[in-house]
Amino acid sequence: MRLLIALGGNAIKQGHEEGSTAEQFENCKVTTRLIAQVVKKMSPEDRLAITHGNGPQAGNLLVQQELGKAKVPAQSMDVVGAMTQGQIGYMLQQTLMNYLTDLGVNVPVCAVVNQVLVTKDDPEFFGDTASKPVGNFFTEEEAQELKLEHPEYIVKKVKPNTERAWRRTVPSPDPVKNSESEAIKRMVDAGIIVIASGGGGIPVIKDDAGHYAGVEAVIDKDLAGERLAEVIDADEFLILTDVEVAKLDYGKPSEKPIHKMTLTEAKKYLEEGHFLAGSMGPKVKACIRFVEKGGKRAVITSLDKAVAALAGETGTHIVRK
Repeated sequence: MRLLIALGGNAIKQGHEEGSTAEQFENCKVTTRLIAQVVKKMSPEDRLAITHGNGPQAGNLLVQQELGKAKVPAQSMDVVGAMTQGQIGYMLQQTLMNYLTDLGVNVPVCAVVNQVLVTKDDPEFFGDTASKPVGNFFTEEEAQELKLEHPEYIVKKVKPNTERAWRRTVPSPDPVKNSESEAIKRMVDAGIIVIASGGGGIPVIKDDAGHYAGVEAVIDKDLAGERLAEVIDADEFLILTDVEVAKLDYGKPSEKPIHKMTLTEAKKYLEEGHFLAGSMGPKVKACIRFVEKGGKRAVITSLDKAVAALAGETGTHIVRK
């Protein structure tokens, strides 16, 4: 079996936390303890790659850039993405290595700084279509204050029926290809657990000469994760988030969990608007793409249910039919 695990932002920073180094390391320990249990159950022939979000970290680092620009130059959004990719990759790499050592599992782990190709004419770069939430959640009043202070920001409501439902959003272009795919594939084939495409990867475009250049954006990590799953020839794609199962009619009185969807059903529900953009929507879209590309199964569940979901006991499962 070849498995791609995509970790949500809650695996590194909880919504109520400040995001200190100590807090994020503790969250990574909880996360990698569970991943280590998955690895222990794998056979020597099985392969694993991991990706992760960076929304809270990128948002906070962008605030630091803004506040510190009077003393030091602010860094561009692609560089911020690279910085958070290195930060989170380091934390996950170290804590996973430690737990594997404790379990007596001798498998190397390597986090890579990874670029992901997008197109410069992606709709996300135009108007107010930017859909990727970054940084902290705000009340409507706080969101209005943020918009007054930074008119250039796009601020949107990203959750229903909750007070702190507003976040800054930035362009989230559709990932086309993993730029370091050959290197990642070689490492995974060799039995290395690779952490890549962190935060959706560093967004880059390519010119006619084949040269790369970074762009101001944050790619959705689940959609980029699906591209990474293609690179490693994954059989299964596990998306870990803050809910055990996806919901139909989310946020409405008729809300209900959905435990299994065929490709046809998943496309229908996505088109009907059951899954919010910037939240569950990209996750379901990524799962659809994965199964369409030949993946056997995609699963969406919460971090603490990862092992049970892989065993088929919980989660939302998307299959061909």
